[in-house]
Amino acid sequence: MADESKAQASFSIDDIDRVIHSPARLLIMKILFVLEGADMVFLKTETGLTWGNLSVQVKNLEEAGYVSIEKEFVDNKPHTVVSLSPRGRQAFKNYRRNLNQILR
Repeated sequence: MADESKAQASFSIDDIDRVIHSPARLLIMKILFVLEGADMVFLKTETGLTWGNLSVQVKNLEEAGYVSIEKEFVDNKPHTVVSLSPRGRQAFKNYRRNLNQILR
């Protein structure tokens, strides 16, 4: 029991990654964690975010180095695919572990 209390004391809310902790970005990260990549239409549908908000949140994740963005044209229409970077995958694993530790 003492070891568990010590483990809990070693984690605090400051250990939570603020980039991921935003509800919109958390949804995006959760989706991308289980997929190799997702296009913006899929992310918009799954998250319920507006185009503008989705774009801003994906840009924030890109600036943090958590996602990579691939833009192309398919049938003369823009097609954007977002995927987790290795850094983003590790950050999400750390986020989950830290949050679990705090909630124990």
